[in-house]
Amino acid sequence: MTRDKAAKFFTLLAKDRPDPATELQYLNPYTLLVAVVLSAQATDVSVNKATEPLFAIADTPQKMLDLGEARLKGFIKTIGLFNTKAKNVIALSRLLIEQHGGQVPRMREALEALPGVGRKTANVVLNVAFGEPTIAVDTHIFRVANRTGLAPGKTPRAVEDGLGKIVPKRFLRHAHHWLILHGRYVCTARKPKCPACIVRRLCEFKGKTTVLVEAAD
Repeated sequence: MTRDKAAKFFTLLAKDRPDPATELQYLNPYTLLVAVVLSAQATDVSVNKATEPLFAIADTPQKMLDLGEARLKGFIKTIGLFNTKAKNVIALSRLLIEQHGGQVPRMREALEALPGVGRKTANVVLNVAFGEPTIAVDTHIFRVANRTGLAPGKTPRAVEDGLGKIVPKRFLRHAHHWLILHGRYVCTARKPKCPACIVRRLCEFKGKTTVLVEAAD
């Protein structure tokens, strides 16, 4: 996709969703970090159900340590891989206290040094908590970037780098959420809703339902 088409692509997404936001529920940078760690291979809906009562009593690293790993597991047992995630949440909480004064660091290297935190998680925290123009490539963004021709790539990092080059600077702050929400609700994996897609004329996906799209236009 050309830069001109990419600019039009995001202009339309921005018009459709002027104020995009994460669907994960959080209270502060720390609870956001925990929620994103818990969301790996899980839906936002399932995470939110678990974290609402959890964050009511443990919204800081110290409170999470006081809660303890065993009790934490009771809150998140409905989420996949909850045993490993509980260990990581306790471990990262301890490191935040020991190395960062109980605060979530704003530096990528420091975030990625925390247990259970990879590049994608760090990108989400940097973007949502601190307003950095980062793009966390999850399964939805990976699909949309490749399917539409916006930023094709064989790996999440390749797609991230491609998006960083083609997304106009004025759209970088919210590009992550526009793409993930578009992939979650419109450009879905099995049956993309091409007739309802606002960027269908710019999309380079060869498998879209052309007849329906033309009829919708």
